[in-house]
Amino acid sequence: MDSSIATYLGKGWDFPPTFLEKQGEVKIISDIEDIEKSLHIIITTRQGERLMRPKFGCDLTDKIFENLSATQTTIMKNQIKEAIVLYEPRIEVLKIALDTQNFLEGKFLIKIDYLIRATNTRRNIVFPYYITEATDI
Repeated sequence: MDSSIATYLGKGWDFPPTFLEKQGEVKIISDIEDIEKSLHIIITTRQGERLMRPKFGCDLTDKIFENLSATQTTIMKNQIKEAIVLYEPRIEVLKIALDTQNFLEGKFLIKIDYLIRATNTRRNIVFPYYITEATDI
């Protein structure tokens, strides 16, 4: 990959942060992996969770007790798209779909088709979103 494109796609800390003990540094990710981690962070961060960026994120947790209607699904897709447009400028969202088959079990899938602007490459990611509290009892 051209170094100017790689620079544009960016690099940053892995999330959650991983420390490489032998090298004495933080694990750095780049390119497509960095974009996909960024999408993961945007979708899972509740608005207000980051003190210095209170509007950052996509708060889907307020949807837990809503009826899953076509209107509600559209609202959720719009929330996801708006958050990505605001906080991930390296991509253009082509389509967002929600697979809600397992909604009553506390999980749905977010399918995002996107275009990486710098390389004009189409990609997609399927992200499981858990709406119930994680417990291991």
